[in-house]
Amino acid sequence: QVQLVESGGGVVQPGDSLRLSCAVSGRIFSVMGWFRQAPGKEREFVAAIRRTADTALYADFVKGRFTISRDDAKNTVHLQMNILKPEDTAVYFCAADTSAVTKRARSYDYWGQGTQVTVSS
Repeated sequence: QVQLVESGGGVVQPGDSLRLSCAVSGRIFSVMGWFRQAPGKEREFVAAIRRTADTALYADFVKGRFTISRDDAKNTVHLQMNILKPEDTAVYFCAADTSAVTKRARSYDYWGQGTQVTVSS
């Protein structure tokens, strides 16, 4: 049975850093991604990575601050978030796909329950 469990969220001040983790069980996926959703807004793409870890895709608004990585031996994906801004406040979701790296949320077949990230002073 496939299960994705996120961790690492919390409350931080602007400019701080957090590292999110997603533990995957039940299956090995070729593509893993991160999405986020703020209250009243649609879920938006953050980053995605292929299993080989040499191909990654980022949303323009996080590129240069966030880094996605994965440990295939542990079947875990991470999102290192630096220089956090108030607009980064959202629930962050881990997602899994079986084929192409994509920004489309509907293309991902499996989702975690999310972890809350709050950036405020």
